[in-house]
This record gives sequence, structure tokens and C-alpha cells, in this order.
Amino acid sequence: MSIKKHIPNSITCCNLFSGCVACTMAFEGYFVWALAFIVLGAVFDFFDGMAARLLGVTSPMGLQMDSLADDITFGLAPAAMVYTYLQQITGSIDSMQFATFLPYCAFLIAVFSALRLAKFNIDKRQTTSFMGLPTPANALFWASLIAGAGDWIATFAAGWFLILALIILSSFLLICDIPMFSMKFKRLEWRANKRRYIFLVVALPMLSLGLVSAVAIISWYVILSVILAMKR
Repeated sequence: MSIKKHIPNSITCCNLFSGCVACTMAFEGYFVWALAFIVLGAVFDFFDGMAARLLGVTSPMGLQMDSLADDITFGLAPAAMVYTYLQQITGSIDSMQFATFLPYCAFLIAVFSALRLAKFNIDKRQTTSFMGLPTPANALFWASLIAGAGDWIATFAAGWFLILALIILSSFLLICDIPMFSMKFKRLEWRANKRRYIFLVVALPMLSLGLVSAVAIISWYVILSVILAMKR
């Protein structure tokens, strides 16, 4: 039995393991560590598909494993971060009943991420681009926001309202039919990759923002995708 056919699924399992650890870190309030393990999961997610294609061992089981791992790492883990964070900042809400209920809204991120992944698996339009926001991008946005800007948001009495509004917006973006371009380069010439180069020119300086860099980069990605969609 060739060991190479197990390599992609093993990498996917590393993604799943990273997601599980990220969930634990999130529930315990270690947001920077949760972000780190989500990023690690994203690295594994990038390489499992690449390994499957290079080794020629793609399989239906690999597809199912990938979606399961992605919903944990890019759905449940960021949702757990937002849930724990909302529990920490809802003390200023007058209605105790509302304050108790509000943090559970965070798990809409996991629910809509699962819908996004299921839609991706059956949508034939998404072979070269995406319809809606990819789950890794959504997860990195949330993890970066909570780990990097959580303390700042907490200084506002209605900071919880901003988080709730972003939950609703990101849930919509995950399942909407707005075309969002892929960052895969098939060739390097400007004409074929104009949108990718424009994105990178603006996005690269944002890396200097530290923990909140993903918030800025993903926001720019969504804005550029919407602008390009409107021009079609």
C-alpha cells in the first residue's frame, strides 16, 4: 500500500488538530494563541490540496475531510473567540437577559461557514474563483479583530453592537453570490492577473499593522471584489 495516498489526508488532520487547539485557546481567552493556531491551520489547508494534486491522489474522502476540518478551524474556532469575547464585554448591557443571550450569536459564524463549505463543494461555478467570502479569509478576519483590536472595541459602550453587526455582515458574505477572485496565479503577466496585482500592491503594506493586519487585508479583498463585481 502506497504511503503517498495518505499524505494529503494527514495534512488535513493537522489542520483539524490545529482548529481543535484554537477552539480550546479561544474558550480559555487566549486570543493570540487562538489566532496563531488558526493561521497554522490555514497553512495546512493550503498544502493539503496542493499535495493531493501533486501526488495525484485526490479522493472523495479527502474532500469530506477537508470540509470537516475547515469548519472546525475556520468556523468553530473564530466563533469560539467571538463567543468568549462577547461574554467578557457584555457586562455594560442593562438587560441581563439580552447580555446572556448575545454571546451565542457568535456561533452563527460556524453555522454559515458550514453552509459556505457545503455550497462550495457542489457549486461548479467556483473552480477558478469564489462565490462569497472563503471561510479561511472570514476566520482570519475575526481572529485578527478579536486578538488585535478587542481591547480597543471594549472601550466603547456599544462595542457589542459593532460585533453583532459584523457577525450579520460576515454571515451574509459567506453565502452570497458576489464573485470574489482567487489568488492563484496561473501565469505572471499583468493582463491576466491585474486584479491580483492591484490587491497585493495595496495589501502588502498592511502587514505592518501587526495583529490587525488581517482585518485590513480581508476588508480590502472584499471591497475590491465588490467593486469588480459591480463593473461586470
